[in-house]
Amino acid sequence: MEINLNESVIWTEKYRPKEFSQVKGQDEIVERAKAFVETKNMPHIMFAGPAGTGKSTLSLVIVKKLFGESWRSNYLELNASDERGIDVIRQKVKSFARTKSLSEFPFKIIFLDEADALTREAQQALRRTMENYTANCRFILSCNFSSKIIEPIQSRCAVFRFKPLEEKNLIEIINEIAKQEKLSIDENTIKKLYDIGEGDCRRTINILQSVASVKKTVNEEAIYEIISTTRPADIQNILTTAISGDFLQAREKLLEVMLKQSLAGLDIIKGIHKETWKLDIDDRLKIKIIEKCGEIEFRLVEGSDEFIQLESFLASLALLKPLK
Repeated sequence: MEINLNESVIWTEKYRPKEFSQVKGQDEIVERAKAFVETKNMPHIMFAGPAGTGKSTLSLVIVKKLFGESWRSNYLELNASDERGIDVIRQKVKSFARTKSLSEFPFKIIFLDEADALTREAQQALRRTMENYTANCRFILSCNFSSKIIEPIQSRCAVFRFKPLEEKNLIEIINEIAKQEKLSIDENTIKKLYDIGEGDCRRTINILQSVASVKKTVNEEAIYEIISTTRPADIQNILTTAISGDFLQAREKLLEVMLKQSLAGLDIIKGIHKETWKLDIDDRLKIKIIEKCGEIEFRLVEGSDEFIQLESFLASLALLKPLK
């Protein structure tokens, strides 16, 4: 397999769906979007949900299906996390919204990605713009948390809530990419990619591209060499050693993992939180560990020394006795 590292188009663009049938895991939302295209009319829309689940992709599919070849002149895309102030709404958005459409449709489309990053003042200005220029344009807002969008904007939009992709959807996407790129990847590695991506298609494809750029065969070992995340086996080894009461051995294994794999304290504590539920111990002991995880995570976020906090965590586990 040969991959041109100088390609200007990255995989996430190359494999971005161009048809409704290619958008996976959001069947109900896709059906409603198709209805908008068929009737050649649509309300203001809000796509809410986790990253990498198809919000931006579906927006582009809608625009391309509505306007065809002239979609670029009737479409404005802004990332609100980069330009989040009130001036963006007053200048760029308002200027585009007040002009007439150049197509057979009476409206243009403005897509605001990560709209939950807009300041409250910018959202108030956006509300007025949505009111005043409905005849000329429609808005598609994309956000991770709809609760961060003010109520007047939410009430003006048809809200669609995206969900993380299920394993079968992501496996289908990975298999299609592997087939087209002639990658060698087994079923266990695909499941491992799903576990790491946690339903985020964009992250999964980027990991796959990173591995495929240096190796012809995609396997679990190659994935962990590329990404900066904890290995489940290492975390479980640290936990079981600490729970058995051997604090010094658990501490030694923790330092080895952190230093050799260059992992931050937050990476470790998140890995511990995930792997705790897989341990073969009493449920009440799992609850105590999770409670301690929350406390340590808070301290790390507040700026505490990660080595001291994680050693404190292991010490508290060594003092716990498995419940019979």
